[in-house]
Amino acid sequence: MKSKVAVLNATPETVLADYGRLLRLAGYGEALDREKTTIINITNHWDVWYPAASTAPWQLEGVIRELLAGGFRKETLVVTGGRTASDSGAGELNNGQLAAAGRLGLGITHLYKPPVKWVNYLPRAPMLALGSFIAEEGFYVPDFFIGANVIHLPTLKTHLQTVVAGAAESAFQDLAPRRIRLTGHALDEAMVDILAIQKEIHAGIFAVLDGVFCGDGPGPRILVPYEKGYILAGADQVAIDAVAAHMMGFDPMKIGYIRLAHERGLGCGHYDDIEVAGDDISGVNFHFSGHGSAGPGFTDSAGRRILLANGSGLLSRLALESYWYPFIGRHRVYALAETKWGQLIQSYLPPEAALEKQGRSRGSLLIALAAAGLLGLSAFFRVTRTARNV
Repeated sequence: MKSKVAVLNATPETVLADYGRLLRLAGYGEALDREKTTIINITNHWDVWYPAASTAPWQLEGVIRELLAGGFRKETLVVTGGRTASDSGAGELNNGQLAAAGRLGLGITHLYKPPVKWVNYLPRAPMLALGSFIAEEGFYVPDFFIGANVIHLPTLKTHLQTVVAGAAESAFQDLAPRRIRLTGHALDEAMVDILAIQKEIHAGIFAVLDGVFCGDGPGPRILVPYEKGYILAGADQVAIDAVAAHMMGFDPMKIGYIRLAHERGLGCGHYDDIEVAGDDISGVNFHFSGHGSAGPGFTDSAGRRILLANGSGLLSRLALESYWYPFIGRHRVYALAETKWGQLIQSYLPPEAALEKQGRSRGSLLIALAAAGLLGLSAFFRVTRTARNV
């Protein structure tokens, strides 16, 4: 059978019903086992709301509502913040995800907090990149992942290293060990390894991709957001990423992890071989490049890479949270907050997470000065080394 991906154009007034129709069209009932635990994996690349960066609240609510309507029991649904979540839970609050899950009586489980138990899993499939790492350090997954369904909830955006930050990247962020995620070594191969491991440990796999706001640029955070209104779903993670890539204007088979996963039989990467159900997207091309300007001071590739690293390093976090978001990203947020979709996101936010309060802290100036100092020291040592070499 051909891999199937459903695509619909949603509206703010009907988005929850649109998600129900989307999941039914994509055949979620056949892909997932109703008797198993179902992990709903949200993505948070920001602790603040930024269009296209993190799982949308209507995406999460729409999926949960359809699962409950389709016979899945509430006690078997586990919403996880994944490894991209902050320990404070600020991302879930500021992105409206906490409110979306709370409306339906569910909370959000953090993978790095008790009572989560971790078990060492030995993959059966041959590894392209993770073999030596697993042999030396093991491969640990939460015990409740094994034998459970998983539904990934990424957004439609570009990524500086992987081109597309879709279902496969969501799985990678969820399962890959921290050191592997941060180094980016053999990233395409490592992502394919994770896709293979997922097929071993999960009873069913499904992905729901929100493209209401789409992002172009050196993501997964530093994006130029666009309002497009599309939502996608499918059981084949390679196929849904291939359709997303096609819509953004890329050739899916020229994207490393999609080609490798297709060749390994983990999914379909050829767009022409995928059944696209729902709305007609034959003429859709966003003409994304993945290289959009990060903003003043960060137009070179080195600067973008500093900003990229998922906020993990000190310098990256300082640059992202104390310079880029307050002085560049916030203007883009406010522009889209005035749209109907922007008004909808705000309906999920409690007073303490209002957009005008997000990303503001009394220590921002001190942090910004510290960031400037670190950047200055880095430049000084670079110049010193150059002079010494001369």
